[in-house]
Amino acid sequence: MITQIVSDKELLNQYLEGDKSAISTLINKHNRRVRDYLYTMVKDRDIADDIAQETFIKAIKVIDEGRYTDNGKFLSWVLRIAHNRALDYFRSQKTNTKVNESSTGYNVLGTIKYADKSVEESIISEQTAAEIRSLVELLPEEQKEVVMLRYYSDLSFKEIAEQTGVSINTALGRMRYALINMRRMIKEKNLALC
Repeated sequence: MITQIVSDKELLNQYLEGDKSAISTLINKHNRRVRDYLYTMVKDRDIADDIAQETFIKAIKVIDEGRYTDNGKFLSWVLRIAHNRALDYFRSQKTNTKVNESSTGYNVLGTIKYADKSVEESIISEQTAAEIRSLVELLPEEQKEVVMLRYYSDLSFKEIAEQTGVSINTALGRMRYALINMRRMIKEKNLALC
């Protein structure tokens, strides 16, 4: 049995042409990625599920209002909405919880930390994450996009290539140049990252 993979753009077009099942297919296609992303932020499956629902409702509303412009980056757009919804959730809890790579249980390279950190390790991790984030912001737009999708949205290089409309080799090349540029900036700024 051959399963045909339908692109996000095709599904959106089908939905806009009146096929209401196309939006369900599109949501199901990205549902797990969005929920997993939210879970890394909020650390609670039920809350992550609630925020994911809000995210998709918001996305459908924007699409229905004709405000979504398809640029081949549907998943990135939905993840941005999810991220903003999670921040809204934390604000509504009226806590001073900072959401960053360190607090989500992941280090900068995306590996899970298993042991609780000391206060000193936590401070160092937060400073390192902030410094790396500021370096990422200084990268050329194409390189920054690949780094964000790879390390912050946890996309594979194949998915990054599909989302950005380039070949896998181009995505890998952009990541390589991003890392080279970041190393150069670290050296120029004389940063000591732990």
